[in-house]
Amino acid sequence: MGITGLLANTIKLYRKMITRRKFITGTTAALTASLFAPDAFIPCAGNKLENIGFISGIIGKELKGDWKAVLRQVASFGYTEIETGNFLGDSAESYTGFLKEIGLTPVAGGINFNAGDQELRNALELLSKLQINIAVVYWPWYTGGPFKHDECIKSAERLNYLGKFCHNYGFRLCWHNHDKEFIPMEKGLPFDFLMNNTDREIVFCELDLYWVKKGGGDPSGVLKKYEGRFPILHVKDMAPGPEMDFECPGNGIIDFAEIFREAHKQGIKHYMVERDNVPDGIVCLKSASEFLRNLRF
Repeated sequence: MGITGLLANTIKLYRKMITRRKFITGTTAALTASLFAPDAFIPCAGNKLENIGFISGIIGKELKGDWKAVLRQVASFGYTEIETGNFLGDSAESYTGFLKEIGLTPVAGGINFNAGDQELRNALELLSKLQINIAVVYWPWYTGGPFKHDECIKSAERLNYLGKFCHNYGFRLCWHNHDKEFIPMEKGLPFDFLMNNTDREIVFCELDLYWVKKGGGDPSGVLKKYEGRFPILHVKDMAPGPEMDFECPGNGIIDFAEIFREAHKQGIKHYMVERDNVPDGIVCLKSASEFLRNLRF
């Protein structure tokens, strides 16, 4: 190789070194900037809910009229799931056919905590016709509370029985909490007792986020403590002020983004909008859908 060729190769090598140095320097600077950006420590800030549901009781008054028109309107808001334990119209089959037509999937429905075996079989048969596989006990207690240790023992035993009964018929049992499970008893909380003394393979919890907060609990902390026990969440908000009244999701003080980040990490799929004593269920569902569909976490 002559001097000219050697000089040309040396220049090429030098240019490559400069280009590589610029790339490394630029990449390092970009990485440093991204690490210290304001949103750098917010994990998966682009996540959003894939499905949004609602419990049918929130529009109980409206469904007494033209229920098909009401459900069509709610589905148009972007809802894809419904929690209901009964059917409207002529039969469960025709009802589920209509729900499928408008894009609503039945997910969960209620059973009676105190029901005898035959009543339970009848209730599960109806849920089966509605193509539902989550059975919910909305009040898992024999009394009205606040609850004592002896009452917790009885409720846990009953939930284990119901869990096994439902499991044998192909259903998953959930019990629904309120605030009284977070009122301390002689030792510890009733909520913790029920979670720790029921079979985690067959007894689950439909966690109501509002009632956890009203009882003084931390919804995100509860999710982390009992990971894998919550297939479905009840999503309702809390109004500001000392009365801690009910509110439609997005109009209150609950930090749903923080809760949903943990729920998403655990793979929770079902988020049911609820609001007790709602003045106008349609208005609530519309505003809640807009809030939840646009929420990123």
